[in-house]
Amino acid sequence: MALPVVDILMYHSISDDGGATSISPAAFRMQMAAIAAAGVPVITLNDYLAGAAGKRALAPRSVILTFDDGFQDFADQAWPVMQNLGFRPIVYVPTAHVGRREDWALCHPKPRRIMDWPLIRALAADGVEFGSHTVSHQRLTELAPEVMEVELATARTRLETMLERSIPHFAAPYGAANGRERAGIARIYRTSVSTVLASAGPGSDPHCLPRLDMFYFTDPGHWRRQLAGMGGPYLLARQTLRKVRRALAR
Repeated sequence: MALPVVDILMYHSISDDGGATSISPAAFRMQMAAIAAAGVPVITLNDYLAGAAGKRALAPRSVILTFDDGFQDFADQAWPVMQNLGFRPIVYVPTAHVGRREDWALCHPKPRRIMDWPLIRALAADGVEFGSHTVSHQRLTELAPEVMEVELATARTRLETMLERSIPHFAAPYGAANGRERAGIARIYRTSVSTVLASAGPGSDPHCLPRLDMFYFTDPGHWRRQLAGMGGPYLLARQTLRKVRRALAR
């Protein structure tokens, strides 16, 4: 019997601004409608952990919705669509940037606004889950061990103080986390999502969970085939192209 497949979807900005970290509102609505039409359940990371531990049954295929950075357009464009469908996402927030515009390396040509604390608290009350994305949005791999520990612990403490709830989930900025970083993350958080392009399953490393970059699934046909369990060839082609690009960039 095949093991359950969990597609952890990775989003950043839902806008018409263009770029690899933006998906248009129209494409996002299509993706969410396709999930609903396919009857694929949207679960949380806590559901995933319970399934991996054998404490609950996971469907043959399920989806987790993740958003990095906490951009304002999450509240404006993404959440109304998901709320209408009864989908519960998680948003990873870099705490020092709350209420400001992105100013980190590789940010969008037009820096995007990040939600403020009152809005984040209101969304949390409505059912949106929040996770840690460090304090400053720096690459963990470039930080001294003691600085990394402060970034990880301080971000969790700040979020828990502001939202008055446990924050057990984490996403490393840029997906930059190797063995040392994952060990540090594991001391503080129960899960960490990565930028590794693949589907997850019950046996996946909870501190290096792969995700699907939804920029690759703006074509309705590709996305519907993935939801139907027939997206393997397309996903393999994307994985291969990504490896080639990284090899050429070295």
